[in-house]
Amino acid sequence: MQKTQKQKITDFLINNGVIIVMFILVIYTGLTTKNFLTPDNGMNLLANMSYRLVIALGIAGCVITAGCDLSAGRMIGFGACLAGTLLQQVDYSGRFFQQEPWASLGNGFLLKITPLNPFVVLLLVMVVCAIFGTITGWFIAYLSVPPFIATLAMMEIIYGLGLLFTNATPLGGYVESYTLFSRGKFLGLSFLIWMALLMAGITWFIFNMTRHGKYMYAIGGNAQAAEVAGVPVNMTLVMIYAKAAAFYGMAGYMLGAKAGGASVNTGLGYEMEAIAACALGGVSVTGGRGKVSSAFIGVAVLELLKTALQYLGVNANAQYIAIGIVIFIAASLDIRKYLTKK
Repeated sequence: MQKTQKQKITDFLINNGVIIVMFILVIYTGLTTKNFLTPDNGMNLLANMSYRLVIALGIAGCVITAGCDLSAGRMIGFGACLAGTLLQQVDYSGRFFQQEPWASLGNGFLLKITPLNPFVVLLLVMVVCAIFGTITGWFIAYLSVPPFIATLAMMEIIYGLGLLFTNATPLGGYVESYTLFSRGKFLGLSFLIWMALLMAGITWFIFNMTRHGKYMYAIGGNAQAAEVAGVPVNMTLVMIYAKAAAFYGMAGYMLGAKAGGASVNTGLGYEMEAIAACALGGVSVTGGRGKVSSAFIGVAVLELLKTALQYLGVNANAQYIAIGIVIFIAASLDIRKYLTKK
């Protein structure tokens, strides 16, 4: 039976209620406060969204396959710390690697201890994090460990490794070429924003134009049916979690550059925000559905909500309650859409 126009409008309002309310809140905040609807605040908002979008893009693949990744926040902190230790100024008093400017390396060969190229460090961080993601994906795919348990275990392992590696010491004193990554601009936009847009484009291509993307959606729809149809389910899952971890490493690199410092607690709780953003934007927590635009919309809505509440003078602690309510509503609406389709 076809839906009437009234039913269609009702469904639209219910399914998109959170976004509609957010739109109204943004307009109200802009009309009642100063500097909210300004170019500077818009640029700050986009910069804050940049690394959060990269995280959400990584975690979206896990959610589309009806999984999750609780290790994201700790992976971000580990990536930020790994990048930080390799990109500190040589003469910084709190330098992590306390070698002299020149160190002997066998047979009198001298090696100058200088920070690595920031781009090389970015690739290194992504590769190291991807290795941990591969391990997580292997346990999920080949040992049938539930994603919740596997990523929870990896979260603890990464946190412990981060503490041992850094001695639980905050890092700082970065070289200018690294911090410039967050301060530099091209065509009026921060390098952070361009990096997020690049990763969004790459993710869109993977999701929509590759076999891997088709396999991912098939697994999320019905893993057993996908396997019968010849989809390499196990290898695809491993690749999804490896790719996600590489994205977390990049986000940690970006966050470290923006903050000018890092610790093992950098990125703490960001995995929950990313999962919430995915659900809010339309990446189904039941699997099989989700787009790059879904992650972007979810991240934008959450960031706008936090910024608007700050401008309205809402208590910082109360903001967590508001965000929690939004997550409840978003998840409930997603389940409602799933049950309606069944």
